[in-house]
Amino acid sequence: MTRPTVVVMVKEPRPGRVKTRLAAGIGRVPAAWWYRHQTARLLRRLRDPGWDLVLAVSPDIEGMTSRIWPADLPRLPQGAGDLGARMARLLSLPGPVLVIGSDIPGITRRHLARALRKMATADAVFGPAPDGGYWLIGLGPRAAPAGFLRNVRWSGPHALADSKATLRNRRIAETGTLADVDNADDLLRMKIAGKLNPR
Repeated sequence: MTRPTVVVMVKEPRPGRVKTRLAAGIGRVPAAWWYRHQTARLLRRLRDPGWDLVLAVSPDIEGMTSRIWPADLPRLPQGAGDLGARMARLLSLPGPVLVIGSDIPGITRRHLARALRKMATADAVFGPAPDGGYWLIGLGPRAAPAGFLRNVRWSGPHALADSKATLRNRRIAETGTLADVDNADDLLRMKIAGKLNPR
């Protein structure tokens, strides 16, 4: 079996270019600062001998040469297109492959290990988010069908259902629900819940 790959989608943490909805509530510089430190903590936490950790960077050229990200982690450009097109390319790597975002403070190695176990009996796995989207998507070695992740209504309550619909006739599993940080209310809610710095 091919060694699993965990791909983390990251964006250069420049004020005004990252976490714009969060920035609307707390300011551009604090939002970029939060994202940079959140991502650094996440990458340290997710290193594990059980999988290869890879960064999918944006913007493509700047991200590939950035000194912000750990130099020892392999990098791939996210490339052009909407979120679905970018994730579909990443998920075409030899499987099993998990793709996650970098703005979910609650992710731990246990969550990823659980998702990989689910893929032993499924073609795909999703980690749902409370808002109808998802924080994780994974594919096994079987190639995705034509139309995979096309015509998905992103950033809304239909993203998970629409994405599943593109995997027709495939075995789909779900793992635990986690929330991301999109705006100031999300940040405050996670701070109150004590979920910003999981072990």
